Amino acid sequence: MKYFIVFTFFCFIIFNCLKGQSRKDLEEKRAKTLGEITYVDNLLKTTSKQKIESITAIKIIGNKLVLRESVIGGMRDEILLLMDRIDLNELAIAMMESDLVVLKNDYAKAVVNSYRTKKGNPELVYILSAKDFNQGYKRLKYLQQITKFRRKESEIILELKNQIGTTKARLQTDLYRVSELKRGEEEQKGLLQNEQEKKQQMVKSLTKKEIQLKKELDEKKRIAIKIESEIARIIEEERKKAIRADNTPEQKLIGENFVTNKGRLPWPVEKGIITSRFGIHKNAVLKYVEENNIDIEITSSGKISARAVFQGEVAGIFPISGANMTVMIRHGKYFSVYTNIINLKIKKGDKISTKQIIGDVYSDGNNCVLKFMIFETNAKYLDPEDWIAKN
Repeated sequence: MKYFIVFTFFCFIIFNCLKGQSRKDLEEKRAKTLGEITYVDNLLKTTSKQKIESITAIKIIGNKLVLRESVIGGMRDEILLLMDRIDLNELAIAMMESDLVVLKNDYAKAVVNSYRTKKGNPELVYILSAKDFNQGYKRLKYLQQITKFRRKESEIILELKNQIGTTKARLQTDLYRVSELKRGEEEQKGLLQNEQEKKQQMVKSLTKKEIQLKKELDEKKRIAIKIESEIARIIEEERKKAIRADNTPEQKLIGENFVTNKGRLPWPVEKGIITSRFGIHKNAVLKYVEENNIDIEITSSGKISARAVFQGEVAGIFPISGANMTVMIRHGKYFSVYTNIINLKIKKGDKISTKQIIGDVYSDGNNCVLKFMIFETNAKYLDPEDWIAKN
């Protein structure tokens, strides 16, 4: 009986220790992250074809460093998870082996006592010496219960031996897995160090091109100002043409659904990584320069199309010098904006469905960079990362 109490106790402990985050969850997360690293590697390969360092390349490798650190952290978590299980299994084995010794000793004593009893007082004599039939029947049932108990004890001993063997096998598997993970962790750390050094070299090289970088930043600011100006103009035009559009039941419902889906909207491209984030950030190279982004930039490799993140209506399409075409889609009182579009598939006034292709993202021959933003009718810009689903 002691064995069953101990075994149940350990099952409870192991279940509660491991239910929070299983090894399977960690392995799936690591596989997904390694897949993202492969995608980033492809972006870096296409970027390196230009034979020049760029801020985009630095942002891409920075993204890769974050992913690499995530892989290392996941490995460390899995090692800790396995070490906890190894400790519990070692303790369980020690206690079960102790129980096995006690059970074997008890069983041996019971067998010896049974033999002595049968030798000096055979079971048949014990039953026939009863005073009456009822007492004889009770003695028979008693002997049957003793036999059943001994058989049960032998089954428990066998089951306990099997459980010890299974636990030891699992223990060896976990120890081997920990050894593998530690080797993998060291390998990832080496890759991380190499990538950090590569990024530092790129930053150092680009720092020497300060004048060129400042020109690029000025051009980026010019594009942002032009986009903001066009957005404000289109909103004002809509207000003048149809104030009622703000209050139609259809637009109101679309706006409410848009808010309800915050954090779950699909990405404006099928595949890519965020290389520039919303808000105020220090420049990746010129640390004394701050950038205030009203959008996020998503970088992809190869030919890729831009798609609407939610149903709505095309409110405006306008060209931006140096950034191709910009598309505004209205979702009730909210707007999503897509910049650097070519080969448009839609026109102003079109009703748009979720994930509908609106055009292709311009490619410089290697990578595509989509500028994406979300704002309210009152021109309040919102962080798009809060609205799209986590990759």
